[in-house]
Amino acid sequence: MKKLLSAIAVTAWLCSPAVASQCPTDMTKIDAAMQTAQLSDEDKAKVMELRAKGEELHAAGNHAESVETLAEAKKMLGIE
Repeated sequence: MKKLLSAIAVTAWLCSPAVASQCPTDMTKIDAAMQTAQLSDEDKAKVMELRAKGEELHAAGNHAESVETLAEAKKMLGIE
């Protein structure tokens, strides 16, 4: 059991930098897509709200939540 928990902890520790670096990449993709986005003003405002929230979460160290929030914005923009 201790080996399993140790393996999970090490895996989480190794994966966290990858998730942390994904946030800025997602924000850059959102910024680029917003330049040509064909969305209503309401949807554009929602995307920018999600992007700002994602940036705040990233800065606070909540990278998993940031990735989820930014994924919602990317989905609205139709990007991966």
